Amino acid sequence: MSDLFEATAPVMSDYSAKSIEVLEGLEPVRHRPGMYIGGTDEQALHHLVAEILDNSMDEAVAGYANHIEIKFNADYSISIIDNGRGIPVDPHPKYPNMSALEVILTMLHSGGKFGGNAYKVSGGLHGVGLSVVNALSESLVVEIARDKKLYRQAYSKGKPLTALELVGNAPNRRGTSITFKPDPEIFGVNSNLNPNKVYRMARSKAFLFKGIRILWKCAPEVLSEGDVTPLEMELHFPNGLRDFLNYQIGARATINRTPFCGDAELANDEGKVEWAITWPEDENGFCYSYCNTVVTPQGGTHELGFKAALIRSLKEYGEMANIKKASIVTAEDFLSNACIMLSVFIRDPQFQGQTKDKLTSPKAVRLVEQAVKDSCDHWLTQDTENANALLEYVIERAESRRKKKEEKILNRKTPTKKLRLPGKLADCTQAAAENTEIFIVEGDSAGGSAKQGRDRFTQAILPLRGKILNVASASLDKILQNQEIKDMCEALGCGVKENYREENLRYEKIIIMTDADVDGAHIASLLMTFFYQQMPKLIENGHLYIATPPLYKIANGGKIFYAQDDEDKDRILAKEFKGNVKPEISRFKGLGEMSAQQLKETTMDKKNRTLLKVMIPSTNTEEGKEEAFETRRQVERLMGKNPESRFKFIIERAKFVEDLDI
Repeated sequence: MSDLFEATAPVMSDYSAKSIEVLEGLEPVRHRPGMYIGGTDEQALHHLVAEILDNSMDEAVAGYANHIEIKFNADYSISIIDNGRGIPVDPHPKYPNMSALEVILTMLHSGGKFGGNAYKVSGGLHGVGLSVVNALSESLVVEIARDKKLYRQAYSKGKPLTALELVGNAPNRRGTSITFKPDPEIFGVNSNLNPNKVYRMARSKAFLFKGIRILWKCAPEVLSEGDVTPLEMELHFPNGLRDFLNYQIGARATINRTPFCGDAELANDEGKVEWAITWPEDENGFCYSYCNTVVTPQGGTHELGFKAALIRSLKEYGEMANIKKASIVTAEDFLSNACIMLSVFIRDPQFQGQTKDKLTSPKAVRLVEQAVKDSCDHWLTQDTENANALLEYVIERAESRRKKKEEKILNRKTPTKKLRLPGKLADCTQAAAENTEIFIVEGDSAGGSAKQGRDRFTQAILPLRGKILNVASASLDKILQNQEIKDMCEALGCGVKENYREENLRYEKIIIMTDADVDGAHIASLLMTFFYQQMPKLIENGHLYIATPPLYKIANGGKIFYAQDDEDKDRILAKEFKGNVKPEISRFKGLGEMSAQQLKETTMDKKNRTLLKVMIPSTNTEEGKEEAFETRRQVERLMGKNPESRFKFIIERAKFVEDLDI
């Protein structure tokens, strides 16, 4: 056996103690940045700003700061200044040759958030954030105003360039100022921070802590044409989440006359909770929750406690008012279409995963429910007219739910039952979903051409009648009764919202194919809105695409070219037709005007076509969560029931319109 072992063992002569690499200080961060900030993409880049801003916000939440200044400088560096206590600069007891400031900036897992005395609650990446930002910055300059003196130290790529120096006296100043510029060696030479994203991040933080004033300043050189980011703005919202809720819902009408807003201390000095909730008439609700100013897109135990308090209060009010039907109301009837803003500050929060998408602290359920319940009881009983209107609305929803059990979301039939498919669907012959496609086509005429030009084995065609229902501004009843939506749900077979099942999706690609004009773009927008609101997982998993049919056909002497738009047409004319050659140019009025062969060659053939993949922001990082939040708000603004929001959007951008082809 030993002979066999010796004969088959690999040569180990090159593997010795010299092969063991030891990364010291902040070298691991620069060597593997993805382990600390999730990657080196745009979201990770902006996460650096969030780390520094969260530290200043922690000072505010702890009661030591009430003013933060954020400067977006002309060289794309960021300055974040607060009037908190200032990072300690005295020698560290464990490292007497280093200041506490240098320890924090150059050593991982060092900071004031571990012991529980310096900060009761915090949202930053404890003991990691500042040192990681320092490691991944081309330059970082920190100024500390403390004990009426001003100190400064400069760093580059995690290493000090200068010693900590006493600049002079600062009798009227205190706090921390950090100016940093991300390192292009890590993030790429063309990667710069985006001023609008940083501004939105600052604005959301100001909403979440009503005691803070955030002064935003932006150098005009960094703004591109059309960027509406303000050059200077004081972000201060004295009513906290009430202001945030008003900002989100705008002029939309609500069932309740006044929103339910409030804040309360949690029991046993565990923290505090703040909330704002209203019920819109258009039933287009949302729930945005936060823990220690960190967004929790998947909710968690704080949401469970809040919702439990509300439904208990409503049922008890109905019982007290002798309204018997109140007993049939469920939390879904009461809260599924409400507009909810919830923020908690608690000690030592527990999150699900590294991205902090969901709060899992068990104590949060009980603490939040106890804190909110009494306030909700008082809100309902002090204004019976408002409470009765809300209860009547909720009872109507409960009765509607009971009557429409059969209208639950359409799921794909089980293999033991006959599969029901819409009559206009021309299905593909392949049974498995892999490599199959369904084209959702505008109109029967285009559907006829598509059916003739398709690959019958892998491509299915579903024609729709013109513009589908705008689900962003329609009630649940209208959505469920709409035949075009029913046809799509039946054809796809995967269900919607919480009933979505990836394994039941009948096609690998869902391709929206509409005319290459304004009406076609409108229909595509309506379809994307449907999938975004009803089947977001379908988009997240990379199944939704948009076809790009040509707008022009250019022909001369046997040469035929297709152009996507006017710019593409001009490019082809300049490149392919020289001198006095005058080709014949025809403009397609729609897909129905194209022959089956033309539609196949230009739009459906996998070898020649171009597809646009529809994507939505990932919530794996703070920046992604902010983008996802902004995406939801924009869809609501542009596709929702409130026409004033769309009108305002048009007015704001009218100045950028150069030509209208009327």
